[in-house]
Amino acid sequence: MLLELRSVEKSYTDSDGRVPVLRGVSFDLMAGQTLALTGESGSGKSTVLHIAAGLEFPDAGSVRVLGQDLAQMGEGARAVVRRSDIALVFQQFNLIPSLSVAANISFQAALSGRVDPGYIDDLVDALGLGDQLRKYPESLSGGQQQRVAIARALAAKPKLMLADEPTGNLDEGTAARVLDEMLKLVAQTDAGLMLVTHSPSVAARMDRELHLSGGLLT
Repeated sequence: MLLELRSVEKSYTDSDGRVPVLRGVSFDLMAGQTLALTGESGSGKSTVLHIAAGLEFPDAGSVRVLGQDLAQMGEGARAVVRRSDIALVFQQFNLIPSLSVAANISFQAALSGRVDPGYIDDLVDALGLGDQLRKYPESLSGGQQQRVAIARALAAKPKLMLADEPTGNLDEGTAARVLDEMLKLVAQTDAGLMLVTHSPSVAARMDRELHLSGGLLT
């Protein structure tokens, strides 16, 4: 089992007091499986991703990644898991401004010791980034930055990929190619993929779809 959430609860505090976001969320993601997480804006979908990655902690419940309870690990150990086994694609992109596109794409693969130049070349071609490699993130459009972030995540050949609206800023053709590459990674490496999406067509290509509403999964 790649990912296990059990009875996860999470609340935040605002000017009106405690606001519950997740109310006893439980699900599993197995190796080789893909999962779409849907729901209205503000329903807590991104919070689920952050908790699954060990970037946030639940108020109650447990989270296990690759059989390890994240709450029982120190920050250093969680960072190692994120570096070597988990790829994150969030809406902020988090590209490194001082590195070229080529260096950004290979960055996590280098950290995890899984640089495969041929595979990276294939990703660059599939995502239409061949003429962007020497550029820096600040000179790219939002859609181009998104493709670079996705290429970086895929290049590391992660065991678990967590993606927040990975096709949201892309045109239909590019979005389809991005999704093809994600699904190819799952098929070739037995990875797991969980993505947040508002797109019914993207959700339909996943093995499972879970809908988050009122802090509960349906």
